[in-house]
Amino acid sequence: MTWTKIKEKIKENRFVASLFLFLAIMGPGIITANVDNDAGGIATYSLAGAHFGYTLLWSLVPITLALVIIQEMCARMAVATGKGLADLIRENFGVKLTFYLMVALLFVNLLNVMAEFAGVAASLEIFHINKLISVPLSALFVWMLVVKGTYKSVEKIFLTACLFYVTYVFSGFIAKPEWTEVFRQTVTPQIDFDFKYSVMLIGIIGTTIAPWMQFYLQSSIVDKGISVEEYKHVRLDVIGGSIIAPVVAFFIVVACAATLFKAGITIETAKDAAIALEPLAGKNAKWLFAFGLFNASIFAASVLPLSTAYCICEGMGWDTGVDKRFEEAPQFFGLYTALIVIGAGVVLLPNFPLLKIMYFSQVGNGILLPVILIFMLLLINDKNLMGEFVNNKFVNVVTWLTVALIIILTILMVVFSILYPNALL
Repeated sequence: MTWTKIKEKIKENRFVASLFLFLAIMGPGIITANVDNDAGGIATYSLAGAHFGYTLLWSLVPITLALVIIQEMCARMAVATGKGLADLIRENFGVKLTFYLMVALLFVNLLNVMAEFAGVAASLEIFHINKLISVPLSALFVWMLVVKGTYKSVEKIFLTACLFYVTYVFSGFIAKPEWTEVFRQTVTPQIDFDFKYSVMLIGIIGTTIAPWMQFYLQSSIVDKGISVEEYKHVRLDVIGGSIIAPVVAFFIVVACAATLFKAGITIETAKDAAIALEPLAGKNAKWLFAFGLFNASIFAASVLPLSTAYCICEGMGWDTGVDKRFEEAPQFFGLYTALIVIGAGVVLLPNFPLLKIMYFSQVGNGILLPVILIFMLLLINDKNLMGEFVNNKFVNVVTWLTVALIIILTILMVVFSILYPNALL
């Protein structure tokens, strides 16, 4: 449906027109939040449930609130300025600082891309498909999807992929958890800030509120051409996605806690979790968990390189956009291609430490996140830049508290790693 027809509907029926307008705008918020439940995230949530039971469920409540606020800030900056986050950082803080930030983000995101293809390999191995077949074919698919597609076609495929996250909700119910205990641990936390607990908490924060998300969300809103007039609809899209994603994470933790932790079974990967679920919760739980891992991995393997290409090219002042041709944005598509080739190629290497890559990519997200949030807060509180769209006091307080908490947790992790170097998972 064209924008002209949508505007005609507005004149005829306000509710119907508003619904059509929301459906036309829907996408950036839901896609960004759901992609965050990627292979590394699923591995982190699986480890949290298997190794710590329900004791980390409480963290998803404040994380959800922080995610809603942070993602809404990005949406607001996008519609108010019409520019991506990296573009704004370069214009307001200079090229030199932006360059160093982009290098750090490129390194962390490359680890994340490796984690996604590792997730593809691990999930399809459960279905008896060798990684020498699954990884190259998946890499070719995600490359052609973006390079040969348009923004609209790519977004439709991404939105379809979001639907399959419901498999983890089913897995959580199949595991038959003690819901009374689940509720108790969620609302009355038992916090123990030893080394392993602190690192896992940073990992959960890092995979639920990842640095790349802020760049991708803002860039995709700008790329889609959403204006200030459509802000209330994109805001609803962002809030909805920011709630759905932690709910999925909640059920992954519950599924593993109710089965693996209860049985005293420790795991190293999300693949281990899927296989271990079969004797405890049945074959259906195993297949659902494995399929969910594949869907999440292939989904994120498309979006993460795209997000990285967006932010690096914006930061350097190069042309970006899925709707452009390769020759019109060579740096954008070249970087996207390079990330896929390197990420997939590394996974094919024998005896590569994929577990450490997947896990530490999430911890790396947690360490880099406060730096990104500080830039965002400085930008969104600039009245010359944002006008009436600056933050209110409540949003500022919550976001600064989030930054402070992550910094404290990161310092704890560094201290414990020096005192107990062999205590890491």
